[in-house]
Amino acid sequence: MDKGERMTVATNSRRDMSRRAMMMGAAAVTAWAANPARALLQQAGGGATALPASVEALIGRMTVIEKAGQLTLMAAAWAGGAATSLNPAGGSASFDGQLGDVRAGRLGGVFNGNGAVMAHRMQTTAMRESRLKIPLLFAADVIHGLRTVFPVPLAEAASFDAELARRTARAAGAEAAASGIDWTFAPMVDIARDARWGRGVEGAGEDVLLGRMMADARVRGFQGERGLAAPDAVASCAKHFAAYGAAEAGLDYNSVDISERTLRETYFPAFQSAFAAGSPTVMASFNEINGVPATANPWLLTDVLRREWGFGGLVVSDYTGDEELIAHGFAADAREATKLAFMAGVDMSMQSGFYLNHLPDLVESGDVPMARLDEAVRRVLALKVQLGLFDDPFRRIDPRREKTRIRTRESLALAREAGAKSIVMLKNDGGLLPLPRQGKRIALIGPFAAGQHDLIGPWNVYGTDAEAVDLATGVRATVADPSLISVSPGSGIDEPLAGGIPAAVAAARAADIVVLAIGESQRMSGEAQSRVDIVVPRAQMALVEAVAATGTPIVVLLRTGRALALHGALLDVPAILVTWFLGSQDGPAIADVLFGKTGPSARLPVSFPHATGQAPYHYDHKSTGRPNAPGPLTEYKAHYREFANDALFAFGHGLTYGTIGYTDLDVGTGRMASDGALTVNATIANTGTRPAEEVVQLYIRDLAASITRPVRELKAFRKVALKPGERQRVSFTLRRSDLLFVGRDLRPTVEPGRFQIWIAPSAQAEGVSGAFTLA
Repeated sequence: MDKGERMTVATNSRRDMSRRAMMMGAAAVTAWAANPARALLQQAGGGATALPASVEALIGRMTVIEKAGQLTLMAAAWAGGAATSLNPAGGSASFDGQLGDVRAGRLGGVFNGNGAVMAHRMQTTAMRESRLKIPLLFAADVIHGLRTVFPVPLAEAASFDAELARRTARAAGAEAAASGIDWTFAPMVDIARDARWGRGVEGAGEDVLLGRMMADARVRGFQGERGLAAPDAVASCAKHFAAYGAAEAGLDYNSVDISERTLRETYFPAFQSAFAAGSPTVMASFNEINGVPATANPWLLTDVLRREWGFGGLVVSDYTGDEELIAHGFAADAREATKLAFMAGVDMSMQSGFYLNHLPDLVESGDVPMARLDEAVRRVLALKVQLGLFDDPFRRIDPRREKTRIRTRESLALAREAGAKSIVMLKNDGGLLPLPRQGKRIALIGPFAAGQHDLIGPWNVYGTDAEAVDLATGVRATVADPSLISVSPGSGIDEPLAGGIPAAVAAARAADIVVLAIGESQRMSGEAQSRVDIVVPRAQMALVEAVAATGTPIVVLLRTGRALALHGALLDVPAILVTWFLGSQDGPAIADVLFGKTGPSARLPVSFPHATGQAPYHYDHKSTGRPNAPGPLTEYKAHYREFANDALFAFGHGLTYGTIGYTDLDVGTGRMASDGALTVNATIANTGTRPAEEVVQLYIRDLAASITRPVRELKAFRKVALKPGERQRVSFTLRRSDLLFVGRDLRPTVEPGRFQIWIAPSAQAEGVSGAFTLA
């Protein structure tokens, strides 16, 4: 079969999928619009922004090369921070060369540049020396902060606090705008269920509801409340469309083979929430889906995104995504790759230069219609209009403002608050935590005990560990007598240290309490950092075993950007806190929780498996026809030889400094009318001696349906503050829209029947449970 025949088959297949998609789309808008969780919503920006007449007239005046230039986005040759290592501009790129491209109209914007001074020079060139005086667009990867660095997104998702995520994104957006940035390549809204995949650190974890809520919050935060033209707003970009987190074997950039139902139920909703919140741009993902790379997938980028959802904004490739169609084996050469990506629906090319080099010839030959070229240019110009750049090209470019609005006292305080609210307490046997602030000798041991390294986490362009506060500094500032604090690294991250373990053992024996700071380096998570074994490195486990043998009580601080499989002596320590990578105020935030200034309130946004071999694992899996009942493992049932088909620490798990109990479930009449609602409630009590903030979670299970349903699905949660001895009645209201699923015909449907319900502290906890019937 030749290329033409293959494309005909692919087109017919896409048409079949498109017909199903359009059928679903009509039903979805009607059936799901009222869903309070926003499973499938109307899209913001349903049509392209109407351009002012003066801007629309520019399209008619442009040459084809100038149009291709507007669709070309390149890494800034004068790069900022870590940009050169993260996204190199290319060996032949130079700042003078890029200024020349600006003058010639061959460049629409740059990304990850070096702040307001650089942006001012480039924008001045565009506005004074180019023929059409079209302002440039300045973009950047502001994933979890600019120079005030907030917890990595996975950590912040652990807060189960969408308003906190909105606030940190707002602060990050304001800093970015003060640095001359118009557009951020965030939020990443990929659902990630394979902990081997390193980029899970950039998202909100494994759950669809939590993912939707964080996508919505981060878009609104980046963009602010005064519109994109506000000088402190930046445009958001939902990424990566789509199913990047479903890469086979957790290998970054790998293929994805997935059903359309799973796409619609699991991987699409967070994008829909991002668009509903107003995100004007979306980034195509690197991966292929069912044999067609996302960057050249008309069904994904046109049939679903444009026609079904009505998205009218800008689609940008990921870094060299169009060029990579050749390595995928989908395009024969650069010219064909350009045509396939552009005609599939990618409006702007990032970094490859393919659009600039090949679109003019493709238009001249008739392979790309001029109307399609103008459509893409109009979307780029519309974004620039929305950002206010045609009114004032320098509205975000002010070197004086850049110096006063970055790393402010307020933003650093927010980073500390967010850090403390992101720490998950996995266990606290015997009430070892919180630690006393005085009178105890504390040994800080481990490769992360001290030092300005591995604090801010992966994928941060402009922040640095040198500006962050480490654990030892945070602890010494908290305790009454800093002289009682000792520090011993014990081991390196991957390799032993000469004499490290004996020194750490001596420190442990001389102390009353050990705080053992271990886990991943920030280079072990993030892009291109897939791991085959998601465990604490062997050198550190040797340290854990040696220190545990001293008998001194141990608190483990687990630094990580993913779920880890914990084992051995590590599981036997009395207390474990998951501290992730918390950013600029890492040490103080940890100290706040460690010593009880702030109680732990976060919950796991990802399930911690028993072993790497369970990956991919997610709590809302299906039952199978041979489930193992709770209790001992039974032959010929669905479990591993070594353990049950469950998590070591489940999604939603996290302890507080209180003692929390769940009682008295009330499901009312136990019946929900097809067009009605059902209010369920339970009593949550803190019988402990310390205040607590509990994340009360509502799960359901559809017990019999025409499509098998997960063993549990999170439908709502609420954070409840409880004083010692306090009890609260916590209520949730379920509606028909909460019970929707994608049926056999790929339409949203609800079926009458019996549902199990839990109000519980995690996806595996019993809490209180009951049942109701949908009429």
